[in-house]
Amino acid sequence: MTISMQGKRGLIMGVANERSIAWGIAKAMAEAGAELAFTFQGEAFGKRLEPLAASVGSDFMVDVDVTNDASMGAAFAALGERWETIDFVVHAIAYSDKNELTGRISDTSVANFKNSMVISCYSLIDVSKRAMALMPNGGTILTLTYQGSNQVTPNYNVMGVAKAALESAVRYLANDLGPDGIRVNAISPGPMKTLAGAAIGGARKTYKHTGENAPLRSNATLEAVGGTAVYLASDAGACTTGEIIRVDGGYHVLGMPQAENL
Repeated sequence: MTISMQGKRGLIMGVANERSIAWGIAKAMAEAGAELAFTFQGEAFGKRLEPLAASVGSDFMVDVDVTNDASMGAAFAALGERWETIDFVVHAIAYSDKNELTGRISDTSVANFKNSMVISCYSLIDVSKRAMALMPNGGTILTLTYQGSNQVTPNYNVMGVAKAALESAVRYLANDLGPDGIRVNAISPGPMKTLAGAAIGGARKTYKHTGENAPLRSNATLEAVGGTAVYLASDAGACTTGEIIRVDGGYHVLGMPQAENL
């Protein structure tokens, strides 16, 4: 069965470059027929995004700071002027000071904790509140998480706490928005070679370890994550909400490494 997103349009938030998970999702959605708009933060990211957006036929890009209410208001107002309604939003936004993504979580600073929680978790709530006004006929909100939310992962630290909060927000938002026909889900890939992932201490070792020990002996690919997002945002995912969908080669089922790696 070929899943189509023909006639659907939506917003992709969080593309940093061509290796971003958000880009894998955007590319898969465009190939399935969706019409896309994009957000970015700052001129440097805008320059990287422009040719990518153009390659999937999009000329709508808006600069937005998710910590700034006026910036968020302006971005969604611009989106509403472009399209009266949308069908989906992909929230691929997270942040922590990379200096605190090594060592011990007990060394986390108050300032970085607050900033990480606002950007990585609260922004989903804020985005959902604004997006629902553009989804009178229902729709889909997708975000990205990681297994460090519920299992200790070296150096992930405050991001693990933020992702745990994000996953809880997914469930509460799914319940809040369900009566409006809006589905809210998260995709949880394993480690991936992205700009964000590279900021975490020991990222290369983690990627190698999971790829060698996952039941499929492979880490997730952008294509696999993108395909999952297409399913969730299409009519095929009409009855799926409040879920954390694992796309990690099965690594999350393990209790310890494979026998050959013990």
